[in-house]
Amino acid sequence: MAQTFDLIVLGGGSGGLATAFRAARHGARVALLEPGALGGTCVNVGCVPKKALWNAAQLAQGQQLAVDYGFASTPGALDWERFRQLRHAYIDGIRQRYATRLMEAGIHVFAETGRFVSAHTIATSGGDELNAMQIVIATGGRPRRLDLPGFDLGMVSDDIFELRSLPRRIAVIGGGYIAVEFAGLLRALGSEVTLHVRNRVLTGFDAELVDGLTTQMQAQGIDITGQCNVSGLRRVDDDILIGDEVNGSCGPYDAVLWAIGRVPNSDRLDLEAAGVHVDEAGHVVTDAWQNTNVPGVYAVGDVTERPELTPVAVAAGRHLADRLFGGQADSCLDYENIPSVVFAEPPLAMVGLTEAQAREFHGDQVQVYRSRFTPLGLAVAGHTAQSIMKILCVGEDQRVVGFHALGPGAEEMMQGFAVALKMGVRKRDLDATVAIHPSSAEEMVLMG
Repeated sequence: MAQTFDLIVLGGGSGGLATAFRAARHGARVALLEPGALGGTCVNVGCVPKKALWNAAQLAQGQQLAVDYGFASTPGALDWERFRQLRHAYIDGIRQRYATRLMEAGIHVFAETGRFVSAHTIATSGGDELNAMQIVIATGGRPRRLDLPGFDLGMVSDDIFELRSLPRRIAVIGGGYIAVEFAGLLRALGSEVTLHVRNRVLTGFDAELVDGLTTQMQAQGIDITGQCNVSGLRRVDDDILIGDEVNGSCGPYDAVLWAIGRVPNSDRLDLEAAGVHVDEAGHVVTDAWQNTNVPGVYAVGDVTERPELTPVAVAAGRHLADRLFGGQADSCLDYENIPSVVFAEPPLAMVGLTEAQAREFHGDQVQVYRSRFTPLGLAVAGHTAQSIMKILCVGEDQRVVGFHALGPGAEEMMQGFAVALKMGVRKRDLDATVAIHPSSAEEMVLMG
């Protein structure tokens, strides 16, 4: 016999878990299907292990800075295996806490895949049939793979966390978040890194700050090869060579990382059985309320065409559950002014419009304020790498439409400025704020 629930959630990643927990809090009887590890991409092969690796890279750089400050020590290499075990233990703890919370919330967990039989019926891979008037698709995404010769000689981002040692020479193919982040942190940990880019890196960020980041990456020893059109990989003895239709053969490398984007996990859900529409890339098409074209079927997270950011999936899921089961008819995520950080070396953070976007939307009304400086912590040791802060304002009242920061600490300071932007901050509000000195963040309230 079919089991009946108030809500079925397909996927136990950030978005799916957030939806399920919030719905259960409102009293809904919830079923959650997740065939893999709880936590999805973010916890297992994304944000969390990446940030742990980035932290290790920060410590590696901090060792050298300590020597430059006068500490009598020699920077040491990371004990890769010890670090890997620590990271795995931390992630295991997160998964265990999720399992405990799901049990305490009374959520029925099926460690299985699910596929649509109809708009309100899901068949599990274990042979069960589940019914619900509300179904949420939160199956996330996976690294993009290409049909190129030798593709499997390289790694995708999921694979890099299983490395048992640091590659001495690695090529990173791509120009987005994943490519830039791994290029920087692997270089900081001691790898020789080449970044192969088709056009330019981080096209969604402000061009001025991206240029500043690119300059610093090259100063750190990262070789950036532009205008690439990779045709495949081949192995010669123990080395890997990259075939490039523009630049010829590149290498040799000990490892290659494909960082060429992600694709949604929608292809095995039998969405056609429910009549759910997807776009050409396979994303489940939703409106601003997470509705698909089929009443009672919704989607959140990376399986949709929305920004592929964990906090976006979590917020969307919670708003949806509040609307469906919490009596909050107007609950809907505002997708405007979502802050974002690239954990590069150094980090790059933004919220709001880039200068190009601001000028496209507001023309001559745009006023730009910027500051370039070497942070005190680096300058004392004689380092010259510059941080860049940038504020974009519009109109006579100078309403802020964009904050941008490149440099140490940018990943932390941007959260507060995102709140200010959401509240409609004006330049005069920043001018009236007393600075915290000495700090990098003070530059945001001192620009003349």
